[in-house]
Amino acid sequence: MTKKILMVIIDGVPDRPVNGVTPLSSAHTPNMDRIAEAGINGIMDTIAPGIRPGSDTGHLALLGYDPYEYYSGRGPIEAAGAGIEIQPGDVAFRINFGTVDGEGSIFDKTVKDRRAGRISDTDELVNAINENVHLDVDFIFRRGSGHRGALVFRGEGLSDKITDTDPKEIGKKVKKCKPLSEEGRLTAEIINSFMEQTHEVLDKHPYNLEREKKGLLKGNAILLRGAGVVPHIPPFEEKFGMKLAVISGTTLIKGIGKFLKGDVITPEGATGGKDTDINAKVDAAIKALKTHDFVLLHFKAPDEFGHDGDFEGKKKYIEKLDSFLERILNLNFSDNLLILTADHSTPVTAQEHTADPVPVAVVYKDVRVDSVNNFSEFEAYRGGLCRIRGIDLLNISLDLIDRAKKFGA
Repeated sequence: MTKKILMVIIDGVPDRPVNGVTPLSSAHTPNMDRIAEAGINGIMDTIAPGIRPGSDTGHLALLGYDPYEYYSGRGPIEAAGAGIEIQPGDVAFRINFGTVDGEGSIFDKTVKDRRAGRISDTDELVNAINENVHLDVDFIFRRGSGHRGALVFRGEGLSDKITDTDPKEIGKKVKKCKPLSEEGRLTAEIINSFMEQTHEVLDKHPYNLEREKKGLLKGNAILLRGAGVVPHIPPFEEKFGMKLAVISGTTLIKGIGKFLKGDVITPEGATGGKDTDINAKVDAAIKALKTHDFVLLHFKAPDEFGHDGDFEGKKKYIEKLDSFLERILNLNFSDNLLILTADHSTPVTAQEHTADPVPVAVVYKDVRVDSVNNFSEFEAYRGGLCRIRGIDLLNISLDLIDRAKKFGA
């Protein structure tokens, strides 16, 4: 019988300690602990020691793709996840709806919130931009999950050799887009015009004025980052001989699934946020194992709590998530290999991704079970996997289920 792999990725779940504990280590997680106890454990540098992973590069590495070889910017992946068909020559961006205030043009204003209070109902704003912004090139603008979206410019002479407009910090002014080489000059000019026009459309939009009346932050600015062009990535099934399914409500992760020519499954209620239907996603993953060889099940919310600096919120969500994982433990581990891990750390103290290694547990009939019985940053160090890189994880798993090829004679 063909052996299957289920990889459960809890986005940004590891932390740095606060008074000696983390949200994960202090949470009541009987099911995650059972996974650790049943398997072999270790810690993992998703990219390499000391390198802070993005969710995009982290997931590529976990799926066996060296990001130094295959990554060409987050924008194209985000755009694919938002349903945009990227073409050669397109330049794509990942965007946030943000909140700015101050006088003058958008480039004179200060970022008050990079996520506009985690605004989520952005359809009206997206439509207003598509109807009222006019450029010398075509553009495609789509909403993503939550405060996120994707933007693609299409036309002659465009380049991704330009800078972001997102300052990536609250309290700083919106950045003007600048060319990194002469070929990026036209694109930078177009982006700066887009920034000014979208701000004018959004700042006085009735939806934002209504939010302001309710004491909510306006989504009155578009912050661009992650410019990139279409990457050349071999399909997952072609590279590893396994049919891939990706279960996620997050635009970026769905985009990775599409780039790898996998089947992207978004069950009803999967929002890519804190309100996602966990049970529906677990159910979809178990069903997908019947038709696919490799299933990636992704949960985004712990990363958001980390970015918000919310220790208790993150801890409670981890406990909530854990309560839905019992059914995964009922899988037959003679036929299915289970991986539980994260794509990066998002400590509540840093409120940003860090290079701290993440815990990883692998359950399968043939693993050398170690003495670890708690899934946490502190216990994983003692496991038999020791310290590995993200790109090693799939190779280790393929070897365990006898799908690995011999190197040499």
